[in-house]
Amino acid sequence: MKIFSTGGAGFIGSHLTDRLLSDGHSVTVYDNFISGRSEFIAHHLNTSTFKLVNADLLDTATLNESIKGHDFVFHLSANPDIRKSTANTRVDIEQGILATYNVLEAMRQHDIKKIAFTSSSTVYGEATDIPTPEDYGQMLPISIYGASKLAAEALISAYSGSFGMQAWIFRFANIIGRRSTHGIIYDFIQKLKENRDELEILGDGKQRKSYLLVEECVDAMLHVITHTDERINTFNIGAEDQTQVNTIAKIVTEELKLDNVTFTYSGGKRGWIGDVPCFLLSIEKIKKLGWNPGNTSDESVRKATRTLIGEIWK
Repeated sequence: MKIFSTGGAGFIGSHLTDRLLSDGHSVTVYDNFISGRSEFIAHHLNTSTFKLVNADLLDTATLNESIKGHDFVFHLSANPDIRKSTANTRVDIEQGILATYNVLEAMRQHDIKKIAFTSSSTVYGEATDIPTPEDYGQMLPISIYGASKLAAEALISAYSGSFGMQAWIFRFANIIGRRSTHGIIYDFIQKLKENRDELEILGDGKQRKSYLLVEECVDAMLHVITHTDERINTFNIGAEDQTQVNTIAKIVTEELKLDNVTFTYSGGKRGWIGDVPCFLLSIEKIKKLGWNPGNTSDESVRKATRTLIGEIWK
């Protein structure tokens, strides 16, 4: 199959690229390298079934030319940092909503019918049903990032209904692991690299969330795609449990063998504007398809921490 992957050089995207190529597909990665890294896909540059396009999804001429002839689109490109939209409110509008529209319109023009989209748990806002199922409503995001993901889902649904497309929409918990360039574990390690005596924790440290290794996330997506065939297939992807931010801080300091770190707190129940302090996705729907996470949130955090220490603690 000829696959077009937006954001295919990013954290999750590069792992997906690895997997798709190993499964025998041809892959075109389309990435502007704002958050993606060339080193994440460098090992594929001499692979005959791999192609790299360094361009932005707002560049519709390049997008339309590059997407021609593909069978399936994985749309992962987005601003990955929820906090960024409080400083620049346009970033998620452009990189989330408008970019998704451009992808869908290019698909329509070139008669490409299948798309998988990486959405987020942030579309649910502060859900009152915990664990939160896919059919939860009313969805009221509290971040511009979450709103852009929900708007993108709506556009995908509309194009599927209007132009005979088929879509797979994945709402992620916190995905962690090798090649992370942001997120709580990455931030903690970087902070401790600067100061091994003190670690600032955003909020009160009591936030509870779900964490899943990136390799398991990729496996879950591909499992769903091969086991479902509705017009719109929407699935949560995450672990079955939560872990607390304070626990993550302890795991990171343990793995770094730092015994006397003082934890300080910025205060309040949120780590930042738009942060959802507590969430847990229901994964009963994907479990019925035969997929289960192989690790608890704590186990995933510890494994991801060990990997990231090897990558960035120098």
